[in-house]
Amino acid sequence: MTSATRTVVISGGGTGIGLATADAFARGGDTPVLIGRRAEVLERAVERIGGGAVAVPADLTDPAQVARAAAEIGERFGTVDVLINNAGGLAGGGEPTGAEPAERLAAVAAEWETAFRLNTLSAVLLTEALRERLASPGGRVLFVSSIAAYRGSGRGSYGSGKAALHPHAFDLARQLGPRGITVNVVAPGLIADTEFFGPNGMPQERLRARVSETMNGRAGEPGDVAQTLHWLASHAAGHITAQTVQVNGGAERGR
Repeated sequence: MTSATRTVVISGGGTGIGLATADAFARGGDTPVLIGRRAEVLERAVERIGGGAVAVPADLTDPAQVARAAAEIGERFGTVDVLINNAGGLAGGGEPTGAEPAERLAAVAAEWETAFRLNTLSAVLLTEALRERLASPGGRVLFVSSIAAYRGSGRGSYGSGKAALHPHAFDLARQLGPRGITVNVVAPGLIADTEFFGPNGMPQERLRARVSETMNGRAGEPGDVAQTLHWLASHAAGHITAQTVQVNGGAERGR
């Protein structure tokens, strides 16, 4: 890596996996730069993390806001050592009951377009905006995908949006490899302490069924994913690129 204290940009860094990841890097002496749409959430996260953490509010589906955020990061830090594309989410809406065919299809189109923007486009835009600022050599680009990219989640739009990150990451790994930059994907399974799977996110019966699919009999924690990301960003993982690492307790096997 380029320095003892690295600049680590984390999208969706205010809660859940992103916040745990920011904590992990801050404890290692790095400077987390948290990006997300909700300024107040980011500010609370920065206060909790301390140690020079920075909040950069931006809607990563908006090219103008991404360009502004990237310029701010560039002016303040210059080089980005680690970029973690963690932002994403479920698209609301769904098919309206009793709607006319055109209305139903419009609702489907809106859901899929929103899912693509939240889960794919946000990562693509931020990576492109910071691409020339990535440390060369030693830079790290990481994408947070999902077990849903392998087997769906009941919402095809979400799983498809996450699955699109995989070939994008592999292409980037080939393009950025000559600069000494690695690109990898981490695909979590059930992570209970997040907005997706928290108390209001999933019925308890379904939660228990998902836990029963694991081989170690427990739901994942944000720290499980955070520590995997932290290791992949380390010097020790310098020869690992174009890979997908699943973190799911064995609920879905790697292939």
